[in-house]
Amino acid sequence: MSIRIGNAPCSWGVEFADDPRNPTWQTVLKECAGAGYKGIELGPVGFMPEDPAELGDALTAHELELIGGVVFQPYHDPAAWDKILDATHRTAKSLAAHGAKHMVLIDSISPRRAPTAGRVSEAEQMDKAEWTAFRERLAESARIGTEEYGLTVGIHAHAAGFMDFEPELERLLDEVDEKILKICFDTGHHSYAGFDPVAFMKRHIDRISYMHFKDIAPRVKADVIEKRTGFYDACGQGIFCKLGQGDVDFPAVRQVLLDAGFEGWCTVEQDIDPTLDVTPMADNQQNREYLESIGFN
Repeated sequence: MSIRIGNAPCSWGVEFADDPRNPTWQTVLKECAGAGYKGIELGPVGFMPEDPAELGDALTAHELELIGGVVFQPYHDPAAWDKILDATHRTAKSLAAHGAKHMVLIDSISPRRAPTAGRVSEAEQMDKAEWTAFRERLAESARIGTEEYGLTVGIHAHAAGFMDFEPELERLLDEVDEKILKICFDTGHHSYAGFDPVAFMKRHIDRISYMHFKDIAPRVKADVIEKRTGFYDACGQGIFCKLGQGDVDFPAVRQVLLDAGFEGWCTVEQDIDPTLDVTPMADNQQNREYLESIGFN
């Protein structure tokens, strides 16, 4: 099984490029390499340098490969389309410049959906016209990434957005051509939404091009869903625990990948609040060691 394990800036608390709480991008690269990883994601557009020479030199210095990057934008908001397009092109350009393969599309958190994260039966649904426009915005970003930049584009379900629950994800997959849109499958967000990650993987492994490894603390999950806690507050409460300490069955995840002959990168993501007493480098070294202990080498 040719699987490589990478990491991402969100494991250092980097969700938005302009957040003053962020560590520096240099710190993230240094600590990612120090924790034993050989690959890293770009993070939100604008966090890492967009000058290919500057970032390329830093990646080389730390013996890191750029894996991919995320377009985390409000696809649910038609007024944000210019911003979404800008983020799509800038992310894709940066990825292509460094030979990275994976561009990931995520509908960012919506106030309309935030209170019902993890509550599929209560979540507000788009009407037909709104869904169609939403789908087409996602499809256009996917087309740009694949056809204009030669990337592999995956849709990523995310708590508190309009692409969150399994039925929404499967509906999108049915309606957008597989040639331009694959799946970046996040084990933790699928569990957060109330569905079985391993069962979904078994049904859709042929369309999964990229993996995000995230674990969920079940007691925290139950509490934040009951209390309708906001996503970032839930991160601060430790909903995303270290791998192997939550409810995701990673040995079973590994077996599905092994049975399918999956090859490529799987990226660890342990979203945290950077203002709390956290130790990202040590935690992510433990995450890597856990994956090695169950057969990911």
